[in-house]
Amino acid sequence: MTSRISKRVRAMHGYVPGEQPTGDGVIKLNTNENPYPPSPAVTQALLDLDTNSLRRYCDPMCVQLRTAIARLHGRSIEEVLVGNGSDEILALCTRAFLEQDETTGYLDPSYSLYPVLSEIQGCRPVEIPVGTDFEWPAPAAFDVPRWERCRLFFITNPNAPAGTLYAPDAVREFAGGFAGVVVVDEAYADFSSSNCLSLLGALDNVLISRSLSKSYALAGLRCGYALGPPDLIQALHKIKDAYNVDAITQALALASISDQDTFRCNVDRIIATRTRLSDALTARGFDVHASQSNFLWVRPSTTSAGALFEGLKQRNIYIRYFDGPRTRDFVRISIGTDEEIDALLAAIDEISGS
Repeated sequence: MTSRISKRVRAMHGYVPGEQPTGDGVIKLNTNENPYPPSPAVTQALLDLDTNSLRRYCDPMCVQLRTAIARLHGRSIEEVLVGNGSDEILALCTRAFLEQDETTGYLDPSYSLYPVLSEIQGCRPVEIPVGTDFEWPAPAAFDVPRWERCRLFFITNPNAPAGTLYAPDAVREFAGGFAGVVVVDEAYADFSSSNCLSLLGALDNVLISRSLSKSYALAGLRCGYALGPPDLIQALHKIKDAYNVDAITQALALASISDQDTFRCNVDRIIATRTRLSDALTARGFDVHASQSNFLWVRPSTTSAGALFEGLKQRNIYIRYFDGPRTRDFVRISIGTDEEIDALLAAIDEISGS
């Protein structure tokens, strides 16, 4: 009976992930996955796994993995939390830093999970519209009702779906004047020219969330981490599930992070292909937004965004389309292999009659 479900859950809309098509011949450029395999060290770690060890509980504090992450970023282990994907970390933040009836702030458009997490917690969202070209909001944009009750603010940087990079100084200025906790969601930061790691230690209300899904090619593994002041990290540890990251994930994530050469090679290849695709679409008259992520945000030139999305889908090429007031004229295209991009461009030419 629906009466057994809470009114809050009945009223809310759940998060809608991108399509996960299967079958031969599918080109999947819709969910910002890495087109290249993870580090060979991941394969070796999986082969070396002692399955007998799976009868025991995993390390609830992920000490080895947190130590490696801390070393990678020049931080202490007390400043690191590992989660079941960065989505778990974002959810933990709403539970740890908000009381019911307070508000969660985030940019609009941005990651559509943020309002869902706010509703689950019984809090109200405050959407801050980005500029007309998806740039950092003007000061007047923050003059909205309920702003004084906002205790948690999410900033995806580079932002999605446009791939806009916000300057660390802009984030620093905002966080320095914000009374609550600012979570800088850097899922795409490894593809950008700068990041907000310099805010760690400089501000006591900033957490940075990172993901192994994109740049480390481990979207199917579900592993992310947070960096931040020890008191905020400890609060998240206090409320996480006891064994939130399983033993296999810990071992494979550690292997991946330890191989920075493969990581850097794959990131560089994606950035190079991003430039090639941007140039090719610009030459076809597309309006291509400057991206610092592993995707492009583009407005087609000869057809509507919706029609391009459907036309490519009919050809087994999947991109992402968001039918909203700020987004309906654009499509988001994840960066694939060079061969996949060649097929995409050929399909676009066919659809446009070029």
